[in-house]
Amino acid sequence: MHGRLKVKTTEEQAEAKRLEREKKLRQYVALTTAVFEKRKRGQLDKEALELTSQILGVNPDFATLWNFRREILLRLEGEGSEEEMQSLCRGELSFLESCLRVNPKSYGTWHHRCWVLGRIPQPDWARELELCARFLESDERNFHCWDYRRFVVPHAQVVAEDELHFTDSLITRNFSNYSSWHYRSRLLPELHPDPCQPGRPTEAVLLKELELVQNAFFTDPNDQSAWFYHRWLLGRADLEPTILCLYVSREDSLLAVAFSQPVEVRPGSRDLLLFADEAPLVVPWRTPDGRNRPGLMWLCELPASALNEHWPQHTFRVQWAGGESQKECVLFKGRSDGWCRDSVTEQQMFRCELSVEKSTVLQSELESCKELQALEPENKWCLLAIILLMRALDPLVYERETLSYFDTLKAVDPMRAAYLDDLRSRFLVENVILRMEYAEARVVDLSGRGLTVLCHLEQLVLVTHLNLAGNRLSRLPPALALLRCLEVLELDGNQIESLEGLPPLPRLEELSLCDNGLQRPADLRPLAAFPRLRLLALRGNPLGCLPDAQSELAGLLPRVEVTLA
Repeated sequence: MHGRLKVKTTEEQAEAKRLEREKKLRQYVALTTAVFEKRKRGQLDKEALELTSQILGVNPDFATLWNFRREILLRLEGEGSEEEMQSLCRGELSFLESCLRVNPKSYGTWHHRCWVLGRIPQPDWARELELCARFLESDERNFHCWDYRRFVVPHAQVVAEDELHFTDSLITRNFSNYSSWHYRSRLLPELHPDPCQPGRPTEAVLLKELELVQNAFFTDPNDQSAWFYHRWLLGRADLEPTILCLYVSREDSLLAVAFSQPVEVRPGSRDLLLFADEAPLVVPWRTPDGRNRPGLMWLCELPASALNEHWPQHTFRVQWAGGESQKECVLFKGRSDGWCRDSVTEQQMFRCELSVEKSTVLQSELESCKELQALEPENKWCLLAIILLMRALDPLVYERETLSYFDTLKAVDPMRAAYLDDLRSRFLVENVILRMEYAEARVVDLSGRGLTVLCHLEQLVLVTHLNLAGNRLSRLPPALALLRCLEVLELDGNQIESLEGLPPLPRLEELSLCDNGLQRPADLRPLAAFPRLRLLALRGNPLGCLPDAQSELAGLLPRVEVTLA
């Protein structure tokens, strides 16, 4: 046995590791205690700096110690010369590099580096760019480093064109570089801004990018990075809030303004101005729910002088200061209401008019994606891209085909079935609203479409009859309060179990909730606040089997004729 190396048993190895961990823990706790004691005593000196270095060198995510370190450096800055501060900051930057080697994704370390670069008398921004390149070489998707690079670039006076070439080199090396794709989406609108769509690049640039991203997802169809970028290319700029509809009711002495996006109207401000027959009216504005938070609709009460029935007509004009948008409508003598409504088509709410060149490129993209889907039938990203391309080209022409692809996509990606159902519902509602443009209908039929959510209700302010029967709705959104003119609402054959949160609809007279899941009369309590409701159909609901349901409903809704069977 002499001369042979003794091999430790597994138990001995485990015990040795345990003892080593305990030793390190004792040292760590002792150092931490010493640091907090010095901070408590206000001892902001180099010894405290060294103590924090020992801790942060092994655990750079100790955020409190980075704060303490900044306090120490500020104290030392006030006590030393510029040369001493330069030397101290260089040492700090060197220490930070060692911390980043321990954890390249440490929030505290990158944040502290930004702070130090803001204090150092003579920063070396070129070296910081090299540091970024080094860390991105080892992990090209380190978004902490990407954020830091965006901080460094303007200080280093790097032009956006050079940064775009930098993303080119990374993407060419590896298409699966989401951070580089994302950076391009920030750079392109800056380099090639579209004057008609703020925040978007010009059409020529978009078409060139479509070719680049197509090469990427044909190279690796299952990588999501390029598909996400492709979705951004098909997107649109965020439009400024505009007034969609202006509605005046003589009977309710009320004026309603519907916006394309939620807006805030501050009390006493000049955000939303009202003029009646060109005379300014000072009125308090409120949202339908009374909470006065940013909303899609704002209401005001009109004084009797603004609704004189003996005048041949009244002209109401509303001006929105936030987006320099205004609308005007006329209320004629003998009429109960008046309105002015924007055209969805003209406003390009749901689709853009395509140039011949862009339409040709998108059509080619669609055919290419269909070819790829034939080769990769279970590629969910490709299926979603096909749907979005068809939406961009013509949502109405491709509606039937789009629904077919949704069915295929749900089968391929069942984990996201609920999201896909909601997206499908949104597209179907948009299509119905687009069709309304040609008939200016106030009766809307959304029945039997399998809707799971309701959206774009700000576009239906003037609708009087809404049919939502035969869908998969489980709840009704508070946004129904936007339907100021709604008189008849059909909800038969859905999955509604409660009306909780349903706002009062001022004009609703008939409501049909047959074949839903309403269990108790109390589930219908919100309807007691509906001022004009007179007919309520509840056939086929579980509450119809309760012996006292009819009497309870009579007590709850005394003015409403309820049908249970």
